[in-house]
Amino acid sequence: MKKYKRIFTIVIDSLGVGAMPNAAHYDDEGSDTLGHIDEHMKPFNIPHLADLGLANLHPLQHVESRVNPLGYYTKMLEASVGKDTMTGHWEMMGLHITTPFQTFTETGFPKELLDELSKRCGHKIIGNKAASGTAILEELGQQSNDTGDMIVYTSADSVLQICGNEETFGLDELYRCCEIARELTMKDEWKVGRVIARPYVGNCKDGFTRTSNRHDYALKPYGETTLNALMNAGYDVISIGKIKDIFDGEGITQAYKSKSSVHGMTQTLEVMDQDFTGLCFVNLVDFDALWGHRRNPVGYGKELEAFDQSLGLVLDKLKCDDLLIITADHGNDPTYKGSDHTKEMVPFLAYSPSMNGHGLLPYSNSFAMVGATIADNFDVAMPEHTIGKSILEELR
Repeated sequence: MKKYKRIFTIVIDSLGVGAMPNAAHYDDEGSDTLGHIDEHMKPFNIPHLADLGLANLHPLQHVESRVNPLGYYTKMLEASVGKDTMTGHWEMMGLHITTPFQTFTETGFPKELLDELSKRCGHKIIGNKAASGTAILEELGQQSNDTGDMIVYTSADSVLQICGNEETFGLDELYRCCEIARELTMKDEWKVGRVIARPYVGNCKDGFTRTSNRHDYALKPYGETTLNALMNAGYDVISIGKIKDIFDGEGITQAYKSKSSVHGMTQTLEVMDQDFTGLCFVNLVDFDALWGHRRNPVGYGKELEAFDQSLGLVLDKLKCDDLLIITADHGNDPTYKGSDHTKEMVPFLAYSPSMNGHGLLPYSNSFAMVGATIADNFDVAMPEHTIGKSILEELR
């Protein structure tokens, strides 16, 4: 019999809590997303995260630890190679990634790929380099407005991103071109984890603004995950934010697209009013996209403070047969060199009003502890190829 009727798993995208033991292999030694944000926040007002044990798990200069935190907490180490969004989320739900997704950060995309993409889309391609989404618009947005040229760029992730002005290029046309790009990048030599449509509005006079009509075209997970196991057993699997895109819709029964992390928390609070049995899986991407990659520790810290306010409302709404899990998918230290993700451990915070105990749990050697615990709660068998060990019995 299931212990919890509803489980809410919230991913604070990129909130690492210290370098992995193998961080040097990724040139990420010394990275610490949460710790370095804390150094820049005076004061740092995250009382609800502290109540859940975050400052006990990771000592902070400007946040006091709690004598009696509400729930259980630990750190999870990533078993898979890589440090990207898909790897982190897929492992969380049981998949072990042994071959990293291909990136084109240093070289840009091959001429053969871009020639074929241009031919099939009917647009000249400009850009073709690793860049910040806002910087590429400042550089090439007006040219695209004037000519209909298609901005193609990448990042430190395994992504091919295409920008188009919603008014001059057209949103439907942008999606069409991204679908062609997804088809082309299924070839092994060009395969990327995601193709992302990056629509924008504006001009060089008034400035450029990316809109909320982003759409991700991801690879399908290479096998079934906890999400499939839950759905196949008749449970609800509700996604908020980019979870549906990350899993290419696999195992999702209901999906909500978020305009921002604040909006994602509003949607989560609304879902809490629904009577369902199963999982609500939330990704809050702004921490990573707006602050981590742009190396803005104060912006990141303020976003965490805004999240903490919403978290207080979530805690007030939790029922005795609800379980809340808060975690992350990788690090993105906003004080670190470059603009890439950082290879870090991630937090695991768990709380239910029905809990009698609290404290530090042993560190997990895989993010898959999350999916295994969820599957164990609903008494569904994880697919044979998946990894992860449940800690459901420890959540007393």
